[in-house]
Amino acid sequence: MKTSLLQLIATTAMAVSLFAQAPAALAAAATAQVTCKDGTKQNRGKGACQDHGGVSKKAKAKAANRSKASPTRAQAPGGGADKVWANTSSKNYHCQGAKFYGKTRVGEYMAEADAKAQGYRGKACASTAGKA
Repeated sequence: MKTSLLQLIATTAMAVSLFAQAPAALAAAATAQVTCKDGTKQNRGKGACQDHGGVSKKAKAKAANRSKASPTRAQAPGGGADKVWANTSSKNYHCQGAKFYGKTRVGEYMAEADAKAQGYRGKACASTAGKA
């Protein structure tokens, strides 16, 4: 009897704490705003911008792009002069200073001549362009 009473009290306390948190989440969702086609802001909900020409799709797309922004990948350690980054997945190589130099998920640093010999594709690097 004592155990079941303690379980009932614990369950009730947990339920009360969950219901206390729910209004805060609902209030946050209710205060979220959308941008209407005429540039005004309205609280999110059914028919939020019906008197303002509807919800702006451009503003919606910008918000979606902001949330999807991927962090830039840090350059892999190593590399340096006369080395290219060979992407082992795509079989492309990237010269030092290029956008993807050392930044693809898989790859390794190697000499440009070695990359070409192993079948990697890429533009000739400036440091080796005049040496051929």
